Order: sequence, then structure tokens, then C-alpha cells
Amino acid sequence: MPDDMRETRSRPSPDALLESAEREDRGRLKIFLGAAPGVGKTYEMLLSGRARKADGVDVVIGVVETHGRQETEALVEGFEIIPRVSVAYKDRRLEEMDIDAILARRPALVLVDELAHTNVTGSRHPKRYLDVQELLSAGIDVYTTLNIQHVESLNDVVAQITRIRVRETVPDSIIDRADDVEIIDLTPDDLIKRLHDGKVYLPRTASRAVENYFSPGNLTALRELALRRTAQRVDDQLLSHMQAHAIPGPWAAGDRVLVCIDEGPRGASMVRYAKRQADRLRAPWAALHIETPRSAGMAEPGKDRIAASLRLAEQLGGEAITLPGQSVASEVIRHAAANNVTHIVIGKPAKARWRELFEGSVSHELIRQAGDISVHVISGNERDVQASRPMTAAEPERFQIWPYLWSTVHVGLALAFGTLLFRVLDVRNIALVFLMAVLASALQSGLRPALFASVLSALAFNFFFLEPRYTFTISDPESVIALGFFLGVAVVASNLTARVQRQATAARQRARTTEDLYLFSKKLAGTGTLDDVLWATAYQIASMLKVRVVILLPEDGTIAVRAGYPPDDTLVDADIAAARWAWEHDRPAGRGADTLPGAKRLYLPLRTGRMAVGVIGLDDDRQGPLLTPEQQRLLDALADQAAVAIERIQLVADVDRARLAAEADRLRSALLSSISHDLKTPLAAIMGAAGALRDYPDEIPPADRIDLLATVNDESERLYRFIANLLDMTRIESGATQPNASLQYLGDIVGTALRRVAKIAGQHRIETDLPADLPMLRLDPVLFEQVLFNLIDNAAKYAPAGSTIRIQAWADDGRLELQVLDEGPGIPPADLERIFDSFYRVDKTDHVRAGTGLGLSICRGFVEAMGGTIAAGNRADRSGSVFTITMPVPPEALNLEEMS
Repeated sequence: MPDDMRETRSRPSPDALLESAEREDRGRLKIFLGAAPGVGKTYEMLLSGRARKADGVDVVIGVVETHGRQETEALVEGFEIIPRVSVAYKDRRLEEMDIDAILARRPALVLVDELAHTNVTGSRHPKRYLDVQELLSAGIDVYTTLNIQHVESLNDVVAQITRIRVRETVPDSIIDRADDVEIIDLTPDDLIKRLHDGKVYLPRTASRAVENYFSPGNLTALRELALRRTAQRVDDQLLSHMQAHAIPGPWAAGDRVLVCIDEGPRGASMVRYAKRQADRLRAPWAALHIETPRSAGMAEPGKDRIAASLRLAEQLGGEAITLPGQSVASEVIRHAAANNVTHIVIGKPAKARWRELFEGSVSHELIRQAGDISVHVISGNERDVQASRPMTAAEPERFQIWPYLWSTVHVGLALAFGTLLFRVLDVRNIALVFLMAVLASALQSGLRPALFASVLSALAFNFFFLEPRYTFTISDPESVIALGFFLGVAVVASNLTARVQRQATAARQRARTTEDLYLFSKKLAGTGTLDDVLWATAYQIASMLKVRVVILLPEDGTIAVRAGYPPDDTLVDADIAAARWAWEHDRPAGRGADTLPGAKRLYLPLRTGRMAVGVIGLDDDRQGPLLTPEQQRLLDALADQAAVAIERIQLVADVDRARLAAEADRLRSALLSSISHDLKTPLAAIMGAAGALRDYPDEIPPADRIDLLATVNDESERLYRFIANLLDMTRIESGATQPNASLQYLGDIVGTALRRVAKIAGQHRIETDLPADLPMLRLDPVLFEQVLFNLIDNAAKYAPAGSTIRIQAWADDGRLELQVLDEGPGIPPADLERIFDSFYRVDKTDHVRAGTGLGLSICRGFVEAMGGTIAAGNRADRSGSVFTITMPVPPEALNLEEMS
């Protein structure tokens, strides 16, 4: 085993160490896992809790459901029980675990029954497992119980077995993060006997349960699920332990199968053999391809075979892995040791014996380095590839003469330069000049032209510089040896230089790809609309993969084209069917796929960790497979980024819709509340006064009749103002407010507004300070009069009777400012930002008349429509509020002022 590999295997895994470090500050979680209700999970949890309590551990009960079982109730005695908290729900009160009381009590261990329980609406967490996670984060150990049918990933399997869909589930991560999982097992016969004995359900319920859920077949299947899930968790714990403690392994406590894939034609048969082997062992398996520097020069058919084999592994339920490396055997062993692989499947060597002597054999190296790992060397079936999936081979690589011509030029230059140096240097030093030509050829053109340059340089060196010159005969034995070593050094140097050149090319390609991915990610992060994300994605994929792209998203129950590059939204029936199938089944369809291969494009689902968000379609004019392995990986990276960006935009849209819906609900509630009072109150006064005038026309004295008619008039005006405000607000929000602006004197508008508001502000003194030389303003007199009316009305509502309302204005630096000041309580600082919001009102005192909260919002809408601004504040000289309107002075008004 190489030293670097031995050193790597002797170091703990950083991920495993990080996971161990994260567990140090958390409490320990132990899950008592059962296959079905009634197997005794709560009983075993209480027994374990009593054992810990006997050892001196501080143990309390957070919540335990005994279901009236006497033996379980007997075990509860002696424990400290944290009282549950009462939560109101639908006119009744339900009890839930009091997590705050447990945190305040802070025991060493708490017993929590029924981990999958759903908490009552209004609790801190919707699920009990979230309560448990908070307790663990606080450093408190937890014992809990769980049935296998409540595990999220097994929900569909359980529903298929029992015909019952379980609604309360917990994520698989809860089991994966548990420190201990103890399976509580009971044979189906024993469990059914417990049912008949009334130890699980009441007799009537028990009989129905035996007929439906608790049949022997169902219980056997659920029991197997519980055993398998527990075994999987134990196997993961073993792997984490080995990685954290740098144990080389493998420990064959559980089998794992790894099949090695190369560009050979037997990949598909090897994958199927690994699948069969894994099924026999009931073990997880994976397909691994090691990408070496020579992979950059691999022919397209070989890359296609690798991609097909890896796709086949994924379709058969395995994991497809691609890793970079220098040595195939070393990287395979390193990966196998890190993941506790017990079986490696590899193909029989296909090289000739003489090639194995020079190039080595991966199979022999694997067997030599495998240690305790079993290596399966199989022959495979080359014809199986053609039978499994028809694949059009790429055109054979054409011979290019230019690299060899350039090699000849390099040798010719070396010959000319060597001829100049021949008179001053020893002949053996001339060989270094030709060696430079070989290196230059390797750097520029690769291995084969470099080998050609090596042979040509050896011949030229012999013909022109070794005695007898100008012949291929060599008279000096030392020269023969020198020429042989020169040729050997040239071949080795050309190989090394070509390898470095391939590695540099691959590194540059990866750097460009990484840069493109970074720029694409940066571009997506800066986009704010779904169309921008889709067009950026389509363009990026098309430019990087040299294909045509369409992106389809779900729309009205189907899937439709939303973007494409080059722009193309026409799909034939076969493409529509393939796209819909890929979306509905979350698998590729169309060209080159197993489903609907007659389609023009290949359709791939766009997925995030949460859900599928769309489908991407690809096509080009070439024959055969659409993407190489490198392009497939690049597409996966681009598609993942695009899917996350699409999901982000959709989530933002969902949040905006939720916010708008909440705002609409708030406005609707405010409107209904306002209408219920401000519409009902004046109507009631009008109806009362009118009814009295109608029913008692002769009994009512003339003075009272006048008062009643005044009431009808005043309340009608109030109702009119209310409806006018609603209409004005509607016009503002719809954008229908178009000011009919003209040059107006401010004093005229203020006078009109004061006359209108005289009755409303009759209990206040109104002062005005309007200089006679104020410039004219370009505004709509009707709208501006309404603004002043609303401001004075607002001041009259909030200022006490007998106080002064002041209106003042002045011109300054090309603008005119008008202020309305009152002597009321002022505006609370927290309300200054929201004072102009629709239906928003500052907390009012008893003497304030009712209002809709629309007046100030209308003021802002009208003022801004006329090109001005309005601001609210508090007076500095005394209590009271001040509203400031700032309007620009039009140039023509300034010209009139100068002329006057």
C-alpha cells in the first residue's frame, strides 16, 4: 500500500470528528422502536428509566401514556412527573408536555412517550419531536418511544402493507441522530394474544384491529421493517465510529458492494452483477468511476459508456460516484476503506500481457492492496451494452497531420541549432538540443507527436552528428549506448511532459468551469424575477454545453414552456408527452432515455431537496448520446443552482402573496370595522331624526324640528364625507387620480377649505399666517382643498375644544411649505411612520370623534399626485402635532413674481 494512502487511512475522518463534536454539548437520545402498538415500548422505556434512577440519575417523566394498562401504571409510580400544561383548543382544554417546566427543572434524563405526537395548535412546536430536540439542545438526555409506521421514509411502504395511511410522522434524521435505538420485538402471535387479552385496546376495538391492522402478515412485514431500519442505523453508527477513530477496516458487520466502472464495453453487465450480489447480501451498493488525467483524452464512445453505466447504476437503486485521482487502484481502495466496503467488483483485465508489464493492471493492484476486502473479478459481457440501450457511436477520431508537421519543424530547428553548436560542443551535448525539441512537441501536440519527434530526433542525431556522419551507421560503441539512452530519455520525457500537459489542460478546463459556475451563481443571486432566472439558466446551459435548451414549469395543472435558448416555444406531441412524463414521474424522458426515446429533446426534471420545480429539455443536431460525463456533471451543477434559484423566487412570491393576503385581510377587517361604526352611526341618527319628524309632525315644537332637520343634514354630510373618502382612496390605489393642475393662489384655496370646515371646527380657533407675496402654485384646487379639509378635520378631532389650529406658509429656495399645527396630545413616535397608512389610527381618547383612518392617507396620495410631499411630526414649542406640505414653485410662477 502506498505511504500516502496508509497515512490517509490512519487519520480520522474530519466529518466524523465534527459529528462527534456536535454531539458533545447535546443530550443523548435513546429511541425505543417498535413494529406496532402494544409491543411494550413504553413499558421498556419505564424499566430503563427505573434502572437509571436506581443508579442515582435524576429522572423525571415529561409525558407517558399508560392507556389504562395496570402494569405500565405500576411502573410510573415513584417517578417525579412534570405536570402538563393546559392549552385551549376549540372550546375545550387539552394537556401537552410542559417543555418550559422541564427546562426549568433541568433533570439529567426525561421520559417522553409517543415521539410522533402532534401538539395542540398554539403550542410552541407543532410536533413533539421538536420539543425533544429542544430538550436535547439544552443538554438533557431523553428516552422516547416510536413505532416504525411513523418513520417518514417508510410511510408509503407501511400504507401499502396495512392499507392505512399514517398521518403523524417524524423525519428519518431523528433516528439517524439518535445515540441509541433499541428495538422492542414481539412475535405476531404473542402480540395478537395481548390484543385478545385486552392489554392493548378495549375488547371491541381489539377485535376490529385484529381483522384489519394486526393481521399476522401485516405484523410480520412491519417487524421486518423495524429490524431492517434498526440494522441500517447500527450500520451507520459503525461506519461513523470507524471513520472517527481511523479504523482501517473493513469490519464485515454489514456488507457493502462497490463496482468499478471504466470506459470498457462491459460496464453495464458489471453493474448488473453488483446489483445481484447486493441483493443476495441484502446490502447497499455503489458504482465508482475514477477520473484520471488520461480521462481528458478519452474518446467520446468511452465517455458515453461510462455515463451509461453510471446512469444504469442509479436506475437500479445504487449510488453513482465519480472521483478524481492519479491511481485508479489506490483511489478505489481509499474510498472502499473510508466507507467500510466489503466487496469490490471489477472487470477481468483486457490488456495484453506485454501492456500490463509496462502500464500495470488495475485488477492486480486492487487484489494486492485490498487487504480484507473481497475482490470479485468478472468477465462481463461486451454485447450487453448494445442490448441494454442502443447507442450511436461517435465518429472515429480523424488523423491530423499538423501536429506531426510541427514536431518535424521542432526537430528541424533543433538540427539547425545543433549544427551551429557542433563546432564548440561535444557531440553528446548536442543530444540535449534534440531533447528540447521532443519536450516542445509534447507540450504543443501531445504524446504521439512527441514520440514521433523522439524517433525523428534519434535518427537526425545519428545521421548528422555521430561518426561516420551522414550515414545511419555507428562506429563507436559508446555512441550506440548514448543514442539508446537518448531515445529512452526522450520517450520518458515525452510521456511525462504529455501527462503534465493533459493535467494542465484538465486543470484549466476545471478552472473555467468553476469560474463559469461561480459567475452563474452570482448572476442568479442578483436576479429578482422568475423570467430573469429562467432566461439566465437557459442561456448559461446552452452556451456551456453547446445545446438548445427549453425550460418548462408547471402551469394550470400541466407543464408549459417558460424560456428557451435559442427562443423556441413550439413542442411536438412526442416532446409534450415526454416533458409531462418527466415532470410527473421525476425521471428523465425523451431522446436517449428509456421512456419515449422518440422525442426530439431529452427532458430532465429540475429538483431541489424539497420538491421538483420544473423540467429542462435539451437537444442538438449531433447523433448519438447528448451529453458526455463531464457535461452531465456540469449540467447537474447548473440545474441544481437553477432549481434552487427558481425555488427561491417561488418562495419569495409565496411570501409576498401571503403578506398581501394578510394586508388585504387587515384592510378588509379595518374597512368592515369602520363601516360598521362610521356608516351605521350617521344612518342611525338620520333614521331616528327622520322617523321622529314623520311620526310626530304636530307634537314636535318648531325649535326641536329645526334641530332634528339639522341633525339629518349634519349626519348626511358626515356620511357623504365618509363615502367620498372611500371613493378617493379607491381612485388613489387604482392610479386613476389625474390632477387638473393650473396656477393657483394658495390663499384662495385655504379660504375655501376654511368655509367648508367651519361647522366641523366650530369649537376651535383657527389662525392663518399666509404672506401676501406667496408665489402661485401649479396644483389641482379641488384636490388641494380636500387635503386642507382633511388636515383641519384631523386637527379638530384630536385637539381639545377651545384650542387653536394654526395654518402658516412661507416660500424658500424654490419651494413653498405649508403647515397645519394643532394643540392636541401630538403623535406618538412609534406612530409617525404609519400615520399615513390606510385605516391606521393613533390610539384615540374619549373625546375624539370616530373616523375611518383614511383622511391622512388621502392627503398623502393627493399631495404626491400633484408633485409634492407631506410629513408628520410634533411641535417643538408645545404639545401638538404639525403636518408639513412641501410643494415645488413652478418656473412660470417665479417669472411672474419677477415681472411684478
